Amino acid sequence: MTASVASPRAPHTIRMHERDNVAIVANDGGLPPGTALPGGLVLKDKVPQGHKVALADIPSGAPVLRYGIPIGHALTAIAAGSWVHERLLQMPDARGLVDLPMATDTTPPQPPLTGFTFEGYRNADGSVGTRNILAITQTVQCVAGVTDFAVQRIKAELLPRYPNVDDVVALEHGYGCGVAIDAPDAIIPIRTLRNISLNPNFGGEVMVVSLGCEKLQPERLLPPGSIALVDQRQAHPQTAPALDVVCLQAEAHVGFMSMVESILRQAETHLQRLNARRRETVPASELVVGVQCGGSDAFSGVTANPAVGFCTDLLVRAGASVMFSETTEVRDGIAQLTARATTPEVAEAMVREMAWYDAYLQRGSADRSANTTPGNKAGGLSNIVEKAMGSIVKSGSAPISGVISPGEKLKTKGLTYAATPASDFICGTLQLAAGMNLHVFTTGRGTPYGLAACPVIKVATRSDLARRWHDLMDINAGAIADGEASIEDLGWELFRLMLDVASGRKKTWAEQWKLHNALVLFNPAPVT
Repeated sequence: MTASVASPRAPHTIRMHERDNVAIVANDGGLPPGTALPGGLVLKDKVPQGHKVALADIPSGAPVLRYGIPIGHALTAIAAGSWVHERLLQMPDARGLVDLPMATDTTPPQPPLTGFTFEGYRNADGSVGTRNILAITQTVQCVAGVTDFAVQRIKAELLPRYPNVDDVVALEHGYGCGVAIDAPDAIIPIRTLRNISLNPNFGGEVMVVSLGCEKLQPERLLPPGSIALVDQRQAHPQTAPALDVVCLQAEAHVGFMSMVESILRQAETHLQRLNARRRETVPASELVVGVQCGGSDAFSGVTANPAVGFCTDLLVRAGASVMFSETTEVRDGIAQLTARATTPEVAEAMVREMAWYDAYLQRGSADRSANTTPGNKAGGLSNIVEKAMGSIVKSGSAPISGVISPGEKLKTKGLTYAATPASDFICGTLQLAAGMNLHVFTTGRGTPYGLAACPVIKVATRSDLARRWHDLMDINAGAIADGEASIEDLGWELFRLMLDVASGRKKTWAEQWKLHNALVLFNPAPVT
């Protein structure tokens, strides 16, 4: 990446690769026509911030290169100094899923990173939480109102008595009934909710609120022998109680308050056990980090995502687990990913996930181009190819050691491709199910996204966003574009902030304001 950074007010453009025939305008508010860029090129058009300017004449049909690859082909001749936007580009076809480089990257691994720790909650199954939260699982949306009423009372009346418990959250969702629950793909939402209930931030305490008549019965959601029940019962397996379920249709409940009081009574039992837990020093290898971007702009692949990618490499060197996701936002980089797989089997698993998602989109008469939003385009991203090239760099350069399907739990340390839709809410939900205990979320347009179950560190791609949303963004990666910090500087800053947040020494802005988005289960099966 090369940039002209003489002054924030001077014309400031960023070119990502020496082959590129476009650069993005970095100045707040963009640049007017007639502006002379360093090197003498004069703008023919007004070019908004984050948007592309042609650095040379681009003939009709010629490739427009950013990140050193064609992000499109010119629909008409584009003169040097012109604004290059999505209406001037023909998007390339998706890369085929055959003849890919399979585990061909022979780059030697970076040396281990040792000596870094955080203060976490060790669970009976060996996992570690960064928070100590009582989660109340729900089998169906029908019980959400009752559970929410009870949770508000728990927070007001019970939680102050248990100072070592960070929060009480209801795992509300839109699933559980009115669905084809025996359809092949129904396993995805079911295992997602099951594995979220077992997230390490919940300490192995499992409490369920059921209606009674729903299709997703508690025993189907959390069958005997599930990890959660083994954790709770391992001390006295012969005398341990059954799955802790409050069923609202039970005859014992007479009136609304009877249901609520039953939830409060059961919650107190779990709060007592959670309150006895204490943080202990654990190695950084116990972090399970999900990386994601939302409200992306042209700076995402210049500042925030490269910094996250550098931090991803640090985490992998420290022995931690890192997930990158968002299938449609990495689909155009599939050749890069399969090359970085540790084995041909890992590469083949990535190809299977991409092929499954291609078929899923095709069933809905859509393709990967449906991903890009009006905000992405306003921020300078012309199409999904350009967006993907900026998104994929969150994964850093480490070898990819594992692949999991939607709703599955992580199986390996190191870097894993967790196949998820690109939807912020669904991706975050699926990463929670995989076992995430800390989340990193980059944004250029801005979003107040947060999760109740897990701390979310927000990284701004632009200094203007960081200034305006000073009490929502935790890190300003815009300093990279401003020439005030390097990608490495910001990567280390993020790494150290992760350890502080994981330890409870710092709260993210989303935590302070209690900004919590709803869980959204991915359900590709039919709804009845």
